[in-house]
Amino acid sequence: MLAMQYRGPYRVRATHKPEPRIEHPNDAIVRVTRSCICGSDLHLYHGLVPDTRVGHTFGHEFVGVVEEVGPSVQSLKKGDHVLVPFNIFCGSCFFCQKELYSNCHNVNPEATAIGGIYGYSHSTGGYDGGQAEFVRVPMADVGPHKIPDDLSMDDAVLLTDACPTGYQAAEMGEVAEGDTVVVFGAGPVGLFAAKSAWLMGAGRVIVVDHLEYRLEFARKFAQCETVNLKEVDDMAIHLKKMTDWLGADVCIDAVGAEAVGSMLQQLTGRYMKLQAGAATVLHWAINSARKGGTVSIVGVYGPTGNMVPIGNALNKGLTLRMNQAAVKRHLPRLIEHIQAGRLKPSAIITHRFELEDVADAYHIFSSKLDNCIKPVMIPPAGRQYERQMAMH
Repeated sequence: MLAMQYRGPYRVRATHKPEPRIEHPNDAIVRVTRSCICGSDLHLYHGLVPDTRVGHTFGHEFVGVVEEVGPSVQSLKKGDHVLVPFNIFCGSCFFCQKELYSNCHNVNPEATAIGGIYGYSHSTGGYDGGQAEFVRVPMADVGPHKIPDDLSMDDAVLLTDACPTGYQAAEMGEVAEGDTVVVFGAGPVGLFAAKSAWLMGAGRVIVVDHLEYRLEFARKFAQCETVNLKEVDDMAIHLKKMTDWLGADVCIDAVGAEAVGSMLQQLTGRYMKLQAGAATVLHWAINSARKGGTVSIVGVYGPTGNMVPIGNALNKGLTLRMNQAAVKRHLPRLIEHIQAGRLKPSAIITHRFELEDVADAYHIFSSKLDNCIKPVMIPPAGRQYERQMAMH
């Protein structure tokens, strides 16, 4: 099959690999019809995530058609069109029972904190991802979600990670009616966090980024105020000035390890790799939140330590909440929002690539070329599926 293959930092290519096969009775094989490149994939692409091995196939945002199921699978059959949450989880362990699907205890022998993730290095289990024609989907009875007939593929593929992650960012922030919410990062997750803040009753939403084209997109998509960090000397003071010197009720970090802003943190976190990434946004979020406010973190950081101003958080009485999104828990509510017309995830898609052009897709997305917000890749099966649907 055709699949994306990692060859080292800044080097990916489309190549042929053996097709996956059923390895466990509860596996399914899914023929991919859509896959995305996520901002988190860029951490891998840039060589910032430990144990990212040459030959690995990335991609934790994908939808597809069930091609084959193992003998124990009861909830799926060949031909079902499914969206597959980026979390791999068993559905039955202590953490899954609490709907902490991203913290499943049974699917990642390499870590005690995080469960399995498709296409995200061997530190999250070593599972190949969906930037390919076929994917092996473990725990197929509990992970995949059948796509409703009135949901487009483009909307569905964004429900596998980016949209639920942004939604959970706002949820963890406990956004209340009338709250002022600051979202750091105008990438896809930040855009969905801003949109979700409105859905939860926010009275004011401010998005911070350093790229003017992303801020312009945020203003149109999320109807928010924006701040260009390159035009600000001191972010915390600037945001406090915007909020009557109180600070924001909720600050959301939707950036993570590759933040810009602090040269020292970029040097120690991104280049020397002495930290888990540049903690610039964590500083801004903690220092910009009001006393008694909440900081919600969904930006990806590495597993090592960071120079975080925890004393400031303590003295201000902040609530810090963070986790990988429990996608399955949010799907019913998000699908309801889409069907009611309150949310259209596919509106953030700006670029479409064929899987064969994956190297170009990564370069354009990583280098922020051509005003790229969200790239979607269409493998051969996706093109075929579209033709079949058009005929019907």
